[in-house]
Amino acid sequence: MDLLSPMEWTALLLSLRVAGWAIACSLPLAVLTAWALGRYSFPGKTLVDGLVHLPLVLPPVVVGYILLVTMGTKGVIGGWLFQTFGIRLIFTAEGASLAVAVTSFPLMVRAIRLSVEAIDGGLEAAARTLGAGPVDRFFTILLPLMAPGILSGAIVAFAAAMGEFGAVITFVSNIPGQTQTLPLAIYAATQQPDGDAVAARLAVISFSVALVALMASEIGARRLRRLIGQG
Repeated sequence: MDLLSPMEWTALLLSLRVAGWAIACSLPLAVLTAWALGRYSFPGKTLVDGLVHLPLVLPPVVVGYILLVTMGTKGVIGGWLFQTFGIRLIFTAEGASLAVAVTSFPLMVRAIRLSVEAIDGGLEAAARTLGAGPVDRFFTILLPLMAPGILSGAIVAFAAAMGEFGAVITFVSNIPGQTQTLPLAIYAATQQPDGDAVAARLAVISFSVALVALMASEIGARRLRRLIGQG
């Protein structure tokens, strides 16, 4: 506990909270999006697929700028939220969660979609002949078989959310105790003449969290596949 200063603990705990809320709130939408893209053909599917995966190829700063323009207090959506409900996302931890949710969302969709496309369509057809409706088929067949992809996607996206920098600093700035997540704290430490030790400690923590998350993703997905008889 004494290895980190109160400021460093605050940055670490804030990163965990921001990433946790981001994944928890966006995971249901990622599951539905992956299910729709992996199971159905519809007009504009290619465009939807491109928009979903756009944050993977856009510079994170561009993602942050788009959020700033649309979700800021003077933006189309953000202005309406602020004037109607008093909700302000810019320069807040909630805004940081939104930023990392947008950048990590494609990672979840890709992992879950792979699980969806690997499911034998005959299982759904058999359930349909037995009278199972779409909702029953989704929750009793598809969702359990999608579980390895959901777990893997969520953990990898969480690790990516912990390390997001560009979108966060552009949208919510770098405010200690409010929006300064772990990557932003490392950046701030590197700008100080005597911040090398702080930056090194935080970098080791960031590296460790990412490595543990990736290992947990692989181990958890493997065990789930064995549990449902896929491996």
